[in-house]
Amino acid sequence: MSVPRFPRSSPPARRALAALAACAVLGAGSPAAARTASDDATRTVGYRGHTFTVPADWQVVDLGKDPAACVRFDRHAVYLGEPGERQDCPARATGRTEALWVQPAAATKASVTEDRTSRVFRATAANEGIAVTAPYGEDRATIQRVLGSAGLPVAAARAERPGGTPPALAVPAGATAYRGRGFDTCTAPSRTAMNAWRAGSPYRAVGIYIGGVNRACAQAGLTSEWVRTQYADGWRFFPLYVGPQPASGAGSCQNRCVSITDPEPQGRAAAEDAVAQAAALGLEKGSVLYNDLEQYTRGGALTTRVLGYLGAWTERLHELGYRSGAYGGVSSLVPDLVGNTAKATLPDVIHFAHWNGEATTDHPSLPATMWADRQRIHQYAGDRTETYGGVTINIDRDQLDVGTGT
Repeated sequence: MSVPRFPRSSPPARRALAALAACAVLGAGSPAAARTASDDATRTVGYRGHTFTVPADWQVVDLGKDPAACVRFDRHAVYLGEPGERQDCPARATGRTEALWVQPAAATKASVTEDRTSRVFRATAANEGIAVTAPYGEDRATIQRVLGSAGLPVAAARAERPGGTPPALAVPAGATAYRGRGFDTCTAPSRTAMNAWRAGSPYRAVGIYIGGVNRACAQAGLTSEWVRTQYADGWRFFPLYVGPQPASGAGSCQNRCVSITDPEPQGRAAAEDAVAQAAALGLEKGSVLYNDLEQYTRGGALTTRVLGYLGAWTERLHELGYRSGAYGGVSSLVPDLVGNTAKATLPDVIHFAHWNGEATTDHPSLPATMWADRQRIHQYAGDRTETYGGVTINIDRDQLDVGTGT
């Protein structure tokens, strides 16, 4: 989204802030010692006979007791178990930091893989089997120590093949073409929720977050079977990829986003990963994949990095047979693209954010001659909580006019 959100202060958060303030007063005479004590403080967390040593300030969430908790990787936390069918997630969460999600699995041996593009370790352990997802932002070493504390062979981690094996049955590229209203939300809703919204809501397209180093929600329910089922039920998609951002504090990042530092290589790597994730979900060649670029301050080196990154993304997607989309604000990405048409490689479809409440794909920032052939999505409202068929979801609203490109 183009407008940052700030979480409400919960009672535990207020207690933590009070404790932090007290520590600051007590340790005012020796700040270095206070920092060291805080950095070294740990605690153990057990699950199904496996024990992990984690930083003491990481929140522990028992999903068996709180199935509505949203599994998010933009905050330090340990999640134990499987999330419920109706996670209470925001419309959007952006960013990446160190976290741990441990859930039951029919594992027969201990193994560890690492996806460097998405910055995540995945591990399994036998006995009472578990599967572990361990994302990281800038502190890879902490996650390695956490995994090692449970006896997992992190030093022998194998490179992970992004996306996995494509399914035998796929949905056509037309699954990303639609004219009408849609919504996007942080995690893919359950089939029950989608059925309720299909029957009662005005929406027929859904934004799905397929990957990226700054995708914050875990997406436990987003599978190729989910995509096929929703397509058969009449839903269409706009797949979003949250790769490196213009700056670590861009938009809703709250200084927890991996940023663009080497534009062309990062853009190509993001495109390759997005294609792997899309193919694993059964989205065929010709589908539109949208690179999500949060709000940023235009100008100088920052604009140059954004254009270089997005140009490399678009060119590599075309080489791999997919169409390029880009999401951004009407005061950041859109004017940077419009003002640099002579030297920028433009995406095939623009997904622009302006929360003016107008469900139209026209906008003063977009010349009538650009992205004029069914090549636009307008995110016209955000952070809205809506209920249909008894199912409540926090969403952003979108108006789509996207063709097949043929």
